[in-house]
Amino acid sequence: MPPFIASLQREWQRLRACRWDWAMVSWVPLLSMALMCWIFSAGQPYKLPIAVWNEDHSSMSRQLVRMLQATPGLEVVHSVLNPAEAADALQRMQVYGVVHIPPGMERDVTRGGAATVTLMHNAQLATASSLLQRDLQQVVGTLSAGAEMQARAKRGDPHQALQVRMEPITTKLVALFNVSTNYEQFLAATLVPALVHILAMTAGVWCVGRELRDRSLGAWLQASSSGLDTLAALLGKLAIPAALLWGSGMLCLLYLAQLRGWHVAGSMGWIAVGLAALVGVSLAAGAVLAAVTLSLRTALSGAGLLSAPAFAFSGVGFPLLSMSASARGWALAMPYTHYARLQMEQWQMGAPVAQTVPVVGGLLLVTLVLLALATWGLQRARTLPERWGGR
Repeated sequence: MPPFIASLQREWQRLRACRWDWAMVSWVPLLSMALMCWIFSAGQPYKLPIAVWNEDHSSMSRQLVRMLQATPGLEVVHSVLNPAEAADALQRMQVYGVVHIPPGMERDVTRGGAATVTLMHNAQLATASSLLQRDLQQVVGTLSAGAEMQARAKRGDPHQALQVRMEPITTKLVALFNVSTNYEQFLAATLVPALVHILAMTAGVWCVGRELRDRSLGAWLQASSSGLDTLAALLGKLAIPAALLWGSGMLCLLYLAQLRGWHVAGSMGWIAVGLAALVGVSLAAGAVLAAVTLSLRTALSGAGLLSAPAFAFSGVGFPLLSMSASARGWALAMPYTHYARLQMEQWQMGAPVAQTVPVVGGLLLVTLVLLALATWGLQRARTLPERWGGR
């Protein structure tokens, strides 16, 4: 029997015999990706809880509180009376921020003076913090402009002149992609392949590493008399995890594109090709780690070290161009960084396929190199039976 077919049948039998191995490449990845999609299904964070420390108790301060409550992104859930209560609410994570309205705010504004509304928040929670700042600035700006326009109108200024004087220079913000700033579109869609990358590298380690752990490497490769036979046997072993993990990832991406309504501006087929290349390079990298280290435990540790931080270095969460030179070099050495670029260009930007062809070509080239290294490692491992059985 050809080495590829023999290895494929052997792997299928082993997966059927061990339900946990089967789960690792079948329903567990699918469940994990479904959970990821469910987490971000809300799309945008709404009703972030805040507290108000109102020391003015005037009609203007009450209007400000009503405007805060009416803002979709905010929800006033507490009213605190002093700094101690404000600090306690923040430290207990009951609220994300405390809005302080100073005493005498309406009096100072009516007399033509200035008043400062303060937001106390935890900037460690960067997303919630930025959303609170944005919404509070909009609310206070609207209230302030309304108060100023009323004051000028009482002095007889024309209505049209008021609008120009209040905002002589305006800005126009044009969002080209992800116009609604929806977290499901840019986070869930990129976290799914990141999870596929982690699981595929882990599966590559496990498929090869368990043969070493169980001292069955010789039985697996007994019909492989040459390097090409060993490569064929390796491809047969990785074929089932590759198909299952790629299929799970594509199901989730199709769910986001079809059922959740996130229209793909470019080619979904090319995204599928890119994801297949990412799965291939991830499985090959895991196989190399197991074949070279001859230790399942060491290889699994290496897989976690290389794949787990991939999303953080991809440029999706933190700007790639703002990283230090060393961090950017590490990011560009990771295959997921390049796949994330391909997916964003195809999904949201509608870039020409020719623009991302080098990404797929590079991933396939790296896959071939890693498969060659894994084949060499397996050939070497066959001559070292005393190293088999290590954990």
